[in-house]
Amino acid sequence: MLRGVLLGLAVAWGVVSLTGRPPLNRIPGADESAPAILLAAVGVILFGYAALRYYLLYRRRRAVMLLSVVTAYVLLAEAAVAMAAGTSWHASWWLWHVLMAAGFGYVAYSAWVQYRNEGAAAGLFAAVGTDDTVRRLRASYGKALEDLVSALRGSEQGALGDDQLAATTERVARRFELTDGQAAVLGRAAGALAGERDQIRKLGALVAVGQDARVVIADDELVRTAVRRVESVFDRYRVRIALVEDNRLIFPAGPAVTPEMFRAAQRALTTKTIETGPRGALLLPFVVKGHPAGVLVADRGGPVPERDAALLASLAAQITIALENARLYRTLDGLFRQYMSPDVATALVADPSQAALGGAVVEVTSLFADLRGFSTFSEFSTPGEIVEMLNRYFDVATHAVLGENGTVVQFVGDALMALFNAPARQPDHALRAARAALRMQEEVNRIAAGRPQWPRFRVGINTGEALVGNIGGEALRNFNAMGDAVNVAARLESRAEPGQVVIGASTYDRIGDCAKVTALGELIVKGRVQPVGAYVLHDLTGEDHAH
Repeated sequence: MLRGVLLGLAVAWGVVSLTGRPPLNRIPGADESAPAILLAAVGVILFGYAALRYYLLYRRRRAVMLLSVVTAYVLLAEAAVAMAAGTSWHASWWLWHVLMAAGFGYVAYSAWVQYRNEGAAAGLFAAVGTDDTVRRLRASYGKALEDLVSALRGSEQGALGDDQLAATTERVARRFELTDGQAAVLGRAAGALAGERDQIRKLGALVAVGQDARVVIADDELVRTAVRRVESVFDRYRVRIALVEDNRLIFPAGPAVTPEMFRAAQRALTTKTIETGPRGALLLPFVVKGHPAGVLVADRGGPVPERDAALLASLAAQITIALENARLYRTLDGLFRQYMSPDVATALVADPSQAALGGAVVEVTSLFADLRGFSTFSEFSTPGEIVEMLNRYFDVATHAVLGENGTVVQFVGDALMALFNAPARQPDHALRAARAALRMQEEVNRIAAGRPQWPRFRVGINTGEALVGNIGGEALRNFNAMGDAVNVAARLESRAEPGQVVIGASTYDRIGDCAKVTALGELIVKGRVQPVGAYVLHDLTGEDHAH
Protein backbone atom coordinates (compact mmCIF):
# COMPACT_ATOMS: atom_id res chain seq x y z
CA MET A 1 0.00 0.00 0.00
CA LEU A 2 2.82 2.42 0.85
CA ARG A 3 4.49 1.79 -2.49
CA GLY A 4 1.20 2.35 -4.29
CA VAL A 5 0.60 5.71 -2.56
CA LEU A 6 4.12 6.90 -3.35
CA LEU A 7 3.87 5.77 -6.96
CA GLY A 8 0.49 7.56 -7.29
CA LEU A 9 1.95 10.81 -5.92
CA ALA A 10 4.89 10.60 -8.33
CA VAL A 11 2.59 10.02 -11.30
CA ALA A 12 0.35 12.91 -10.23
CA TRP A 13 3.36 15.24 -9.84
CA GLY A 14 4.61 14.21 -13.29
CA VAL A 15 1.23 14.86 -14.90
CA VAL A 16 0.95 18.31 -13.28
CA SER A 17 4.52 19.17 -14.28
CA LEU A 18 4.26 18.03 -17.89
CA THR A 19 0.81 19.52 -18.56
CA GLY A 20 1.67 22.92 -17.06
CA ARG A 21 -0.97 22.85 -14.33
CA PRO A 22 -0.86 25.41 -11.51
CA PRO A 23 1.19 26.05 -9.50
CA LEU A 24 3.85 24.58 -11.76
CA ASN A 25 2.79 26.51 -14.86
CA ARG A 26 5.01 29.55 -14.06
CA ILE A 27 8.21 30.60 -12.36
CA PRO A 28 7.50 32.06 -8.89
CA GLY A 29 8.57 35.61 -8.24
CA ALA A 30 10.99 36.80 -5.60
CA ASP A 31 8.16 37.85 -3.31
CA GLU A 32 6.68 34.33 -3.41
CA SER A 33 9.66 32.57 -1.75
CA ALA A 34 8.00 32.19 1.67
CA PRO A 35 6.18 28.88 0.83
CA ALA A 36 9.38 27.50 -0.68
CA ILE A 37 11.36 28.39 2.46
CA LEU A 38 8.70 26.78 4.65
CA LEU A 39 8.72 23.59 2.60
CA ALA A 40 12.50 23.58 2.59
CA ALA A 41 12.57 23.90 6.38
CA VAL A 42 10.16 20.96 6.77
CA GLY A 43 12.21 18.95 4.25
CA VAL A 44 15.50 19.65 6.02
CA ILE A 45 14.00 18.60 9.36
CA LEU A 46 12.54 15.38 7.96
CA PHE A 47 15.60 14.50 5.86
CA GLY A 48 17.89 15.31 8.78
CA TYR A 49 15.82 13.19 11.16
CA ALA A 50 15.88 10.28 8.70
CA ALA A 51 19.65 10.64 8.23
CA LEU A 52 20.17 10.63 12.01
CA ARG A 53 18.04 7.51 12.54
CA TYR A 54 19.81 5.64 9.77
CA TYR A 55 23.17 6.72 11.20
CA LEU A 56 22.22 5.30 14.60
CA LEU A 57 21.18 2.11 12.83
CA TYR A 58 24.52 2.10 11.03
CA ARG A 59 26.34 2.23 14.35
CA ARG A 60 24.53 -0.97 15.40
CA ARG A 61 24.88 -2.72 12.05
CA ARG A 62 27.96 -1.64 10.09
CA ALA A 63 26.66 -2.00 6.54
CA VAL A 64 27.73 -0.04 3.45
CA MET A 65 24.11 0.24 2.33
CA LEU A 66 23.15 2.04 5.52
CA LEU A 67 25.98 4.52 5.06
CA SER A 68 24.91 5.19 1.46
CA VAL A 69 21.32 5.86 2.61
CA VAL A 70 22.59 8.32 5.25
CA THR A 71 24.56 10.12 2.53
CA ALA A 72 21.53 10.19 0.23
CA TYR A 73 19.36 11.86 2.89
CA VAL A 74 22.07 14.46 3.56
CA LEU A 75 22.13 15.24 -0.18
CA LEU A 76 18.33 15.49 -0.23
CA ALA A 77 18.49 17.95 2.68
CA GLU A 78 21.02 20.02 0.76
CA ALA A 79 18.72 19.95 -2.28
CA ALA A 80 15.90 21.36 -0.14
CA VAL A 81 18.18 24.15 1.06
CA ALA A 82 19.28 24.87 -2.53
CA MET A 83 15.68 25.25 -3.68
CA ALA A 84 14.86 27.73 -0.90
CA ALA A 85 18.06 29.76 -0.78
CA GLY A 86 18.99 29.80 -4.47
CA THR A 87 19.30 33.20 -6.14
CA SER A 88 18.51 31.84 -9.57
CA TRP A 89 15.47 29.69 -10.18
CA HIS A 90 17.01 27.86 -13.12
CA ALA A 91 20.31 27.23 -11.30
CA SER A 92 18.45 26.05 -8.19
CA TRP A 93 16.30 23.78 -10.33
CA TRP A 94 19.38 22.12 -11.85
CA LEU A 95 21.22 21.90 -8.48
CA TRP A 96 18.19 20.32 -6.86
CA HIS A 97 18.01 17.62 -9.53
CA VAL A 98 21.76 16.97 -9.46
CA LEU A 99 21.75 16.52 -5.67
CA MET A 100 18.67 14.28 -5.88
CA ALA A 101 20.30 12.19 -8.63
CA ALA A 102 23.54 12.00 -6.65
CA GLY A 103 21.74 10.72 -3.55
CA PHE A 104 19.79 8.00 -5.36
CA GLY A 105 22.78 7.22 -7.57
CA TYR A 106 24.98 6.66 -4.55
CA VAL A 107 22.45 4.17 -3.15
CA ALA A 108 22.25 2.42 -6.52
CA TYR A 109 26.04 2.25 -6.77
CA SER A 110 26.33 0.73 -3.28
CA ALA A 111 23.72 -1.88 -4.17
CA TRP A 112 25.58 -2.77 -7.35
CA VAL A 113 28.91 -3.16 -5.48
CA GLN A 114 27.28 -5.45 -2.91
CA TYR A 115 25.61 -7.51 -5.62
CA ARG A 116 28.94 -7.89 -7.42
CA ASN A 117 30.63 -9.08 -4.19
CA GLU A 118 27.92 -11.52 -3.14
CA GLY A 119 26.64 -12.66 -6.53
CA ALA A 120 22.97 -12.44 -5.49
CA ALA A 121 20.28 -9.79 -5.12
CA ALA A 122 18.83 -11.40 -1.99
CA GLY A 123 19.42 -9.38 1.14
CA LEU A 124 20.84 -6.24 -0.54
CA PHE A 125 18.60 -3.99 1.52
CA ALA A 126 18.32 -6.30 4.55
CA ALA A 127 20.50 -3.97 6.64
CA VAL A 128 18.20 -1.02 5.85
CA GLY A 129 15.11 -2.74 7.17
CA THR A 130 13.77 -2.07 10.62
CA ASP A 131 13.92 -4.70 13.34
CA ASP A 132 10.34 -5.69 12.64
CA THR A 133 11.12 -6.15 8.95
CA VAL A 134 14.20 -8.20 9.83
CA ARG A 135 12.11 -10.41 12.11
CA ARG A 136 9.54 -10.98 9.38
CA LEU A 137 12.25 -11.77 6.87
CA ARG A 138 13.84 -14.25 9.26
CA ALA A 139 10.47 -15.88 9.91
CA SER A 140 9.89 -16.14 6.18
CA TYR A 141 13.33 -17.64 5.59
CA GLY A 142 12.85 -19.96 8.54
CA LYS A 143 9.57 -21.24 7.11
CA ALA A 144 11.26 -21.87 3.76
CA LEU A 145 13.98 -23.88 5.48
CA GLU A 146 11.39 -25.80 7.53
CA ASP A 147 9.62 -26.69 4.29
CA LEU A 148 12.91 -28.03 2.97
CA VAL A 149 13.49 -30.06 6.15
CA SER A 150 9.94 -31.45 5.98
CA ALA A 151 10.53 -32.40 2.34
CA LEU A 152 13.72 -34.19 3.32
CA ARG A 153 11.90 -36.14 6.03
CA GLY A 154 9.13 -37.02 3.62
CA SER A 155 11.74 -38.24 1.15
CA GLU A 156 13.31 -40.41 3.84
CA GLN A 157 9.96 -41.97 4.73
CA GLY A 158 9.04 -42.54 1.09
CA ALA A 159 6.14 -40.06 1.22
CA LEU A 160 7.82 -37.70 -1.30
CA GLY A 161 9.55 -38.63 -4.52
CA ASP A 162 12.65 -37.07 -6.03
CA ASP A 163 10.52 -34.75 -8.23
CA GLN A 164 8.62 -33.38 -5.23
CA LEU A 165 11.87 -32.84 -3.33
CA ALA A 166 13.30 -30.98 -6.33
CA ALA A 167 10.19 -28.77 -6.54
CA THR A 168 10.49 -27.87 -2.86
CA THR A 169 14.18 -27.06 -3.34
CA GLU A 170 13.30 -24.79 -6.27
CA ARG A 171 10.73 -22.91 -4.17
CA VAL A 172 13.31 -22.35 -1.44
CA ALA A 173 15.81 -21.11 -4.02
CA ARG A 174 13.26 -18.59 -5.35
CA ARG A 175 12.45 -17.44 -1.84
CA PHE A 176 16.12 -16.73 -1.17
CA GLU A 177 16.52 -15.27 -4.68
CA LEU A 178 19.40 -17.63 -5.39
CA THR A 179 21.13 -17.69 -8.75
CA ASP A 180 20.79 -20.74 -10.97
CA GLY A 181 24.21 -21.96 -9.86
CA GLN A 182 23.38 -21.54 -6.19
CA ALA A 183 20.01 -23.25 -6.66
CA ALA A 184 21.75 -26.19 -8.34
CA VAL A 185 24.18 -26.48 -5.42
CA LEU A 186 21.25 -26.36 -2.96
CA GLY A 187 19.46 -29.09 -4.90
CA ARG A 188 22.51 -31.33 -4.91
CA ALA A 189 23.09 -30.68 -1.21
CA ALA A 190 19.46 -31.50 -0.37
CA GLY A 191 19.63 -34.70 -2.39
CA ALA A 192 22.92 -35.68 -0.78
CA LEU A 193 21.56 -34.94 2.68
CA ALA A 194 18.43 -36.98 2.02
CA GLY A 195 20.56 -39.86 0.75
CA GLU A 196 22.88 -39.58 3.74
CA ARG A 197 20.03 -39.64 6.23
CA ASP A 198 18.52 -42.61 4.39
CA GLN A 199 21.84 -44.43 4.68
CA ILE A 200 21.96 -43.66 8.40
CA ARG A 201 18.49 -45.19 8.84
CA LYS A 202 19.55 -48.30 6.98
CA LEU A 203 22.75 -48.61 9.00
CA GLY A 204 20.62 -48.26 12.11
CA ALA A 205 18.69 -51.35 11.00
CA LEU A 206 21.98 -53.27 10.80
CA VAL A 207 22.82 -52.28 14.38
CA ALA A 208 19.32 -53.20 15.60
CA VAL A 209 19.54 -56.67 14.02
CA GLY A 210 22.82 -57.23 15.84
CA GLN A 211 21.26 -56.18 19.15
CA ASP A 212 18.41 -58.65 18.66
CA ALA A 213 20.92 -61.50 18.95
CA ARG A 214 22.04 -60.42 22.43
CA VAL A 215 19.15 -62.24 24.06
CA VAL A 216 17.96 -65.82 23.95
CA ILE A 217 15.62 -65.81 20.93
CA ALA A 218 14.29 -68.44 18.54
CA ASP A 219 15.46 -68.41 14.92
CA ASP A 220 11.99 -67.76 13.49
CA GLU A 221 11.40 -64.86 15.89
CA LEU A 222 14.80 -63.42 14.98
CA VAL A 223 13.87 -63.69 11.29
CA ARG A 224 10.48 -62.00 11.75
CA THR A 225 12.06 -59.16 13.71
CA ALA A 226 14.81 -58.75 11.11
CA VAL A 227 12.26 -58.63 8.25
CA ARG A 228 10.23 -55.93 10.04
CA ARG A 229 13.33 -53.85 10.68
CA VAL A 230 14.66 -54.17 7.14
CA GLU A 231 11.35 -53.41 5.43
CA SER A 232 10.87 -50.33 7.62
CA VAL A 233 14.00 -48.72 6.14
CA PHE A 234 14.22 -50.43 2.73
CA ASP A 235 10.67 -49.25 2.09
CA ARG A 236 10.71 -49.97 -1.64
CA TYR A 237 11.78 -53.58 -1.14
CA ARG A 238 9.96 -56.77 -0.43
CA VAL A 239 12.22 -58.68 1.93
CA ARG A 240 12.03 -62.39 2.73
CA ILE A 241 14.36 -64.55 4.81
CA ALA A 242 14.57 -68.33 4.50
CA LEU A 243 16.21 -70.70 7.00
CA VAL A 244 17.59 -74.20 6.60
CA GLU A 245 15.70 -76.69 8.79
CA ASP A 246 16.29 -80.43 8.48
CA ASN A 247 18.25 -79.81 5.27
CA ARG A 248 15.25 -78.00 3.76
CA LEU A 249 14.87 -74.34 2.86
CA ILE A 250 11.87 -72.83 4.65
CA PHE A 251 10.50 -69.28 4.57
CA PRO A 252 9.04 -68.79 8.09
CA ALA A 253 8.17 -65.10 7.66
CA GLY A 254 5.69 -63.61 5.20
CA PRO A 255 3.84 -65.14 2.26
CA ALA A 256 5.45 -67.82 0.14
CA VAL A 257 7.74 -66.81 -2.72
CA THR A 258 7.28 -67.81 -6.35
CA PRO A 259 8.77 -71.13 -7.55
CA GLU A 260 11.33 -69.22 -9.65
CA MET A 261 12.44 -67.21 -6.61
CA PHE A 262 12.59 -70.37 -4.49
CA ARG A 263 14.85 -72.08 -7.02
CA ALA A 264 17.08 -69.00 -7.13
CA ALA A 265 17.29 -69.07 -3.31
CA GLN A 266 18.28 -72.74 -3.38
CA ARG A 267 20.94 -71.95 -5.98
CA ALA A 268 22.39 -69.17 -3.80
CA LEU A 269 22.38 -71.53 -0.85
CA THR A 270 24.18 -74.23 -2.81
CA THR A 271 26.83 -71.94 -4.31
CA LYS A 272 27.15 -69.87 -1.09
CA THR A 273 27.41 -66.77 -3.29
CA ILE A 274 25.19 -63.78 -4.03
CA GLU A 275 22.74 -64.54 -6.83
CA THR A 276 20.38 -62.44 -8.95
CA GLY A 277 16.86 -63.78 -9.11
CA PRO A 278 13.72 -62.94 -11.10
CA ARG A 279 13.09 -59.20 -11.73
CA GLY A 280 16.60 -58.37 -10.57
CA ALA A 281 16.01 -59.53 -6.99
CA LEU A 282 19.11 -59.95 -4.85
CA LEU A 283 19.62 -63.26 -3.01
CA LEU A 284 22.26 -63.32 -0.28
CA PRO A 285 23.08 -66.59 1.54
CA PHE A 286 23.82 -67.03 5.26
CA VAL A 287 26.76 -69.30 6.02
CA VAL A 288 27.30 -70.22 9.67
CA LYS A 289 30.62 -71.94 10.39
CA GLY A 290 30.88 -73.04 6.78
CA HIS A 291 27.38 -74.50 6.63
CA PRO A 292 24.44 -72.94 4.71
CA ALA A 293 21.97 -71.51 7.21
CA GLY A 294 19.56 -69.43 5.13
CA VAL A 295 19.00 -66.84 2.40
CA LEU A 296 17.92 -63.19 2.37
CA VAL A 297 15.77 -62.20 -0.64
CA ALA A 298 15.47 -58.48 -1.46
CA ASP A 299 13.06 -57.73 -4.32
CA ARG A 300 12.29 -54.17 -5.50
CA GLY A 301 10.79 -55.14 -8.86
CA GLY A 302 13.94 -54.20 -10.73
CA PRO A 303 17.73 -54.03 -10.48
CA VAL A 304 19.08 -53.24 -7.02
CA PRO A 305 21.25 -50.08 -6.86
CA GLU A 306 24.89 -50.69 -6.05
CA ARG A 307 24.75 -48.74 -2.78
CA ASP A 308 21.72 -50.72 -1.56
CA ALA A 309 23.37 -53.96 -2.66
CA ALA A 310 26.37 -53.19 -0.45
CA LEU A 311 24.13 -52.42 2.51
CA LEU A 312 22.07 -55.57 1.97
CA ALA A 313 25.25 -57.63 1.82
CA SER A 314 26.29 -56.13 5.16
CA LEU A 315 22.82 -56.86 6.49
CA ALA A 316 23.07 -60.50 5.40
CA ALA A 317 26.43 -60.77 7.17
CA GLN A 318 24.90 -59.19 10.29
CA ILE A 319 21.98 -61.64 10.24
CA THR A 320 24.46 -64.50 9.84
CA ILE A 321 26.26 -63.34 12.97
CA ALA A 322 22.95 -62.80 14.75
CA LEU A 323 21.83 -66.35 13.92
CA GLU A 324 25.12 -67.77 15.12
CA ASN A 325 25.02 -65.71 18.32
CA ALA A 326 21.38 -66.54 19.03
CA ARG A 327 22.05 -70.26 18.65
CA LEU A 328 25.15 -69.98 20.81
CA TYR A 329 23.21 -68.10 23.50
CA ARG A 330 20.49 -70.74 23.47
CA THR A 331 23.08 -73.49 23.82
CA LEU A 332 24.88 -71.70 26.65
CA ASP A 333 21.62 -70.80 28.35
CA GLY A 334 20.41 -74.41 28.25
CA LEU A 335 23.79 -75.66 29.40
CA PHE A 336 24.13 -73.13 32.23
CA ARG A 337 20.63 -73.75 33.50
CA GLN A 338 21.39 -77.45 33.91
CA TYR A 339 24.38 -76.72 36.14
CA MET A 340 23.44 -73.54 37.99
CA SER A 341 20.47 -71.50 39.13
CA PRO A 342 18.54 -69.71 36.32
CA ASP A 343 19.16 -66.31 37.93
CA VAL A 344 22.92 -66.86 37.91
CA ALA A 345 22.83 -68.29 34.37
CA THR A 346 20.81 -65.33 33.05
CA ALA A 347 23.14 -62.85 34.73
CA LEU A 348 26.22 -64.49 33.20
CA VAL A 349 24.74 -64.74 29.70
CA ALA A 350 23.65 -61.10 29.81
CA ASP A 351 26.93 -59.85 31.28
CA PRO A 352 29.88 -62.29 31.32
CA SER A 353 31.91 -59.78 33.35
CA GLN A 354 29.83 -60.81 36.36
CA ALA A 355 31.84 -64.03 36.42
CA ALA A 356 34.84 -62.05 37.72
CA LEU A 357 36.18 -63.00 41.13
CA GLY A 358 34.94 -60.89 44.01
CA GLY A 359 31.68 -60.01 45.63
CA ALA A 360 29.68 -57.68 47.83
CA VAL A 361 28.22 -57.78 51.32
CA VAL A 362 24.48 -58.41 51.03
CA GLU A 363 21.78 -59.45 53.44
CA VAL A 364 20.69 -62.94 52.39
CA THR A 365 18.66 -65.82 53.69
CA SER A 366 20.62 -69.08 53.48
CA LEU A 367 18.97 -72.49 53.29
CA PHE A 368 20.84 -75.73 53.97
CA ALA A 369 19.29 -79.16 53.56
CA ASP A 370 20.81 -82.62 53.90
CA LEU A 371 19.56 -86.18 54.27
CA ARG A 372 19.70 -87.59 57.78
CA GLY A 373 20.45 -91.33 57.59
CA PHE A 374 21.93 -91.17 54.10
CA SER A 375 25.07 -93.11 55.05
CA THR A 376 23.03 -95.98 56.49
CA PHE A 377 20.78 -95.99 53.43
CA SER A 378 23.80 -96.07 51.13
CA GLU A 379 25.27 -99.02 53.00
CA PHE A 380 22.29 -101.23 52.24
CA SER A 381 21.33 -99.87 48.77
CA THR A 382 22.67 -100.34 45.28
CA PRO A 383 24.25 -97.40 43.42
CA GLY A 384 21.24 -97.32 41.14
CA GLU A 385 18.84 -96.98 44.06
CA ILE A 386 20.98 -94.23 45.60
CA VAL A 387 21.03 -92.24 42.36
CA GLU A 388 17.26 -92.68 41.90
CA MET A 389 16.54 -91.42 45.42
CA LEU A 390 18.90 -88.43 45.16
CA ASN A 391 17.59 -87.39 41.76
CA ARG A 392 13.97 -87.52 42.90
CA TYR A 393 14.68 -85.67 46.12
CA PHE A 394 16.86 -83.04 44.55
CA ASP A 395 14.38 -82.56 41.74
CA VAL A 396 11.55 -81.58 44.11
CA ALA A 397 13.96 -79.60 46.33
CA THR A 398 15.24 -77.63 43.33
CA HIS A 399 11.71 -76.90 42.12
CA ALA A 400 10.76 -75.71 45.60
CA VAL A 401 13.69 -73.27 45.70
CA LEU A 402 13.29 -72.05 42.13
CA GLY A 403 9.54 -71.71 42.65
CA GLU A 404 10.34 -68.98 45.16
CA ASN A 405 12.97 -67.45 42.83
CA GLY A 406 15.79 -68.65 45.04
CA THR A 407 19.27 -69.56 43.82
CA VAL A 408 20.57 -73.12 44.19
CA VAL A 409 24.24 -72.55 44.92
CA GLN A 410 25.54 -76.10 45.10
CA PHE A 411 24.95 -79.80 45.72
CA VAL A 412 27.48 -81.51 47.97
CA GLY A 413 26.85 -85.22 48.30
CA ASP A 414 23.43 -85.50 49.92
CA ALA A 415 23.31 -81.79 50.85
CA LEU A 416 21.92 -78.74 49.12
CA MET A 417 22.64 -75.03 49.67
CA ALA A 418 20.38 -72.23 48.41
CA LEU A 419 20.33 -68.45 48.72
CA PHE A 420 17.53 -65.90 48.62
CA ASN A 421 18.03 -62.21 47.81
CA ALA A 422 21.10 -63.01 45.70
CA PRO A 423 21.84 -62.38 42.92
CA ALA A 424 18.26 -61.09 42.36
CA ARG A 425 16.99 -58.78 45.11
CA GLN A 426 13.86 -59.86 47.04
CA PRO A 427 12.45 -57.75 49.88
CA ASP A 428 10.63 -60.82 51.31
CA HIS A 429 13.59 -63.21 50.98
CA ALA A 430 13.15 -64.71 54.48
CA LEU A 431 9.52 -65.60 53.80
CA ARG A 432 10.44 -67.08 50.41
CA ALA A 433 13.07 -69.32 51.99
CA ALA A 434 10.56 -70.51 54.62
CA ARG A 435 7.97 -71.34 51.98
CA ALA A 436 10.54 -73.21 49.89
CA ALA A 437 11.66 -75.30 52.91
CA LEU A 438 8.11 -76.31 53.86
CA ARG A 439 7.29 -77.15 50.25
CA MET A 440 10.48 -79.22 50.02
CA GLN A 441 9.54 -81.26 53.11
CA GLU A 442 5.99 -81.83 51.85
CA GLU A 443 7.20 -83.16 48.50
CA VAL A 444 9.86 -85.39 50.06
CA ASN A 445 7.29 -86.84 52.47
CA ARG A 446 5.02 -87.55 49.53
CA ILE A 447 7.77 -89.34 47.59
CA ALA A 448 9.01 -91.36 50.59
CA ALA A 449 5.55 -92.26 51.89
CA GLY A 450 5.84 -95.88 50.74
CA ARG A 451 9.58 -96.15 51.37
CA PRO A 452 10.28 -95.98 55.11
CA GLN A 453 13.93 -96.88 54.56
CA TRP A 454 14.55 -93.72 52.51
CA PRO A 455 16.15 -90.87 54.47
CA ARG A 456 14.45 -87.51 55.06
CA PHE A 457 15.63 -83.93 54.63
CA ARG A 458 16.46 -81.74 57.58
CA VAL A 459 16.58 -78.05 56.80
CA GLY A 460 18.24 -75.05 58.45
CA ILE A 461 17.51 -71.41 57.55
CA ASN A 462 19.15 -68.20 58.76
CA THR A 463 19.17 -64.54 57.68
CA GLY A 464 22.03 -62.05 57.87
CA GLU A 465 24.79 -60.30 55.99
CA ALA A 466 27.19 -62.38 53.90
CA LEU A 467 29.84 -61.88 51.25
CA VAL A 468 28.13 -62.93 48.02
CA GLY A 469 29.94 -63.34 44.72
CA ASN A 470 32.24 -65.53 42.67
CA ILE A 471 34.69 -67.37 44.87
CA GLY A 472 37.54 -69.60 43.69
CA GLY A 473 40.49 -69.17 41.34
CA GLU A 474 41.19 -68.13 37.77
CA ALA A 475 40.76 -71.70 36.50
CA LEU A 476 37.61 -72.60 38.44
CA ARG A 477 35.16 -70.52 40.44
CA ASN A 478 31.70 -70.80 41.95
CA PHE A 479 28.91 -68.43 42.90
CA ASN A 480 28.67 -68.69 46.67
CA ALA A 481 28.11 -66.88 49.94
CA MET A 482 30.35 -66.74 52.99
CA GLY A 483 29.89 -65.32 56.45
CA ASP A 484 28.66 -66.00 59.95
CA ALA A 485 25.00 -65.90 58.91
CA VAL A 486 25.63 -68.65 56.35
CA ASN A 487 27.55 -70.78 58.85
CA VAL A 488 24.70 -70.45 61.37
CA ALA A 489 22.22 -71.77 58.76
CA ALA A 490 24.44 -74.83 58.26
CA ARG A 491 24.67 -75.39 62.00
CA LEU A 492 20.90 -75.06 62.46
CA GLU A 493 20.41 -77.68 59.75
CA SER A 494 22.62 -80.09 61.73
CA ARG A 495 20.43 -79.55 64.85
CA ALA A 496 17.19 -80.27 62.99
CA GLU A 497 15.46 -83.63 63.07
CA PRO A 498 14.52 -85.48 59.87
CA GLY A 499 11.52 -83.73 58.32
CA GLN A 500 12.05 -80.56 60.38
CA VAL A 501 12.75 -76.98 59.34
CA VAL A 502 14.75 -75.02 61.92
CA ILE A 503 15.04 -71.25 61.48
CA GLY A 504 17.22 -68.68 63.22
CA ALA A 505 15.88 -65.82 65.30
CA SER A 506 16.80 -63.27 62.61
CA THR A 507 14.72 -65.16 60.06
CA TYR A 508 11.80 -65.47 62.49
CA ASP A 509 11.90 -61.70 63.13
CA ARG A 510 11.53 -61.03 59.39
CA ILE A 511 8.76 -63.55 58.79
CA GLY A 512 6.53 -62.01 61.43
CA ASP A 513 3.39 -63.34 63.05
CA CYS A 514 2.48 -65.64 60.16
CA ALA A 515 5.05 -68.24 61.31
CA LYS A 516 3.76 -71.13 63.43
CA VAL A 517 6.81 -72.23 65.40
CA THR A 518 8.10 -74.02 68.45
CA ALA A 519 10.92 -72.22 70.28
CA LEU A 520 14.11 -74.20 70.81
CA GLY A 521 15.67 -71.50 72.97
CA GLU A 522 19.29 -70.41 72.76
CA LEU A 523 21.40 -73.11 71.08
CA ILE A 524 25.16 -73.48 71.32
CA VAL A 525 26.29 -74.49 67.84
CA LYS A 526 29.63 -75.78 66.69
CA GLY A 527 32.23 -73.13 65.83
CA ARG A 528 30.36 -70.25 67.53
CA VAL A 529 30.83 -68.77 71.02
CA GLN A 530 27.54 -66.84 71.19
CA PRO A 531 24.34 -68.89 71.37
CA VAL A 532 21.80 -68.74 68.56
CA GLY A 533 18.07 -68.32 68.98
CA ALA A 534 16.26 -71.06 67.04
CA TYR A 535 12.73 -72.19 66.21
CA VAL A 536 11.14 -75.21 64.58
CA LEU A 537 8.97 -73.94 61.73
CA HIS A 538 5.73 -75.93 61.39
CA ASP A 539 3.64 -73.79 59.07
CA LEU A 540 2.98 -70.32 57.72
CA THR A 541 -0.51 -69.23 58.71
CA GLY A 542 -2.25 -67.12 56.09
CA GLU A 543 0.39 -68.13 53.52
CA ASP A 544 -0.12 -70.60 50.71
CA HIS A 545 3.41 -72.00 50.88
CA ALA A 546 2.63 -74.56 48.19
CA HIS A 547 1.70 -71.87 45.59
